[in-house]
Amino acid sequence: MHPTPPRDPEAVKGVTFGLTAYTMWGCFPLFFALFDGVPAVEILVHRILWSCLFLVGLITLLRRWPPVVAALVEPRRLGRVLACALLIGFNWGMYIYAVETRQVLQASLGYFLTPLVNVALGMLVLREVMARLQLVALGLASLAIAIQFFMLGELPWISLLLALSFGSYGLFRKQVPLDGLSGLFVETLLLFPVALIALAGFSWQGTSHFLGDTQTTALLIASGVITALPLMAFAGAARRLRLATLGFLMYINPSIQFLIALAVFGEPLSPIQLVTFIMIWTGLALYSWSAWQSRPGQLSAR
Repeated sequence: MHPTPPRDPEAVKGVTFGLTAYTMWGCFPLFFALFDGVPAVEILVHRILWSCLFLVGLITLLRRWPPVVAALVEPRRLGRVLACALLIGFNWGMYIYAVETRQVLQASLGYFLTPLVNVALGMLVLREVMARLQLVALGLASLAIAIQFFMLGELPWISLLLALSFGSYGLFRKQVPLDGLSGLFVETLLLFPVALIALAGFSWQGTSHFLGDTQTTALLIASGVITALPLMAFAGAARRLRLATLGFLMYINPSIQFLIALAVFGEPLSPIQLVTFIMIWTGLALYSWSAWQSRPGQLSAR
């Protein structure tokens, strides 16, 4: 009988942080559904504003200003961060719109598709060589989208836009040497002036919901806080876990969204949609297995 090896406390912490981050992201539809009658663009504006202000305090508390300052004074690096900011801002806005219009199934499909979009972008843009199983996974996802188009007569455009914007964000983000917290702050800081102008426009037109009632105002402010909290948990997980482990945990987010769409919002799931989801889940299983098989023999905790 061999004694059971002791658990690595750092790995346990990493899994806890990862579960926290992906569960919070998965529950985002429940939060954004609380904004009754507030347009998606106005929620997006406040999400940018309050995220930026909250991160100012957080970065000051954690003394993480040096990488932020380094990014702001280097125009070449700033151009890539601006691209990241525009992509993540678009992704946030599209996601809020999906929740507001009760199309959370499409949102969950978008995040299920994201890893496969990353594979496609790596192959097309970075000229990466894909494993055979990864190509099969990509083919299954493409076939699933084609089936939806021909059988239902429409493209799942919300899913595609979410997957393409977040996948492209990841592509640009890889080229920016900033940690998650500092990177998000610089991105929201670049969008901050535009958000301020938009907020002034809402106020001038008399369409602003901010300060209209206590609950809506509190929710708008909280939108910035809940943007940063799961990112902090994710950063804690990324430092302690292998990339393969993070990859498996990632599917918690769209899975929770999928269940919320069906159980809470009562969104209909047609047989064709179910078939395409199963095809994409199969593709993800193949992709995950390929990633797991190709991992280095010895991976230390990050």
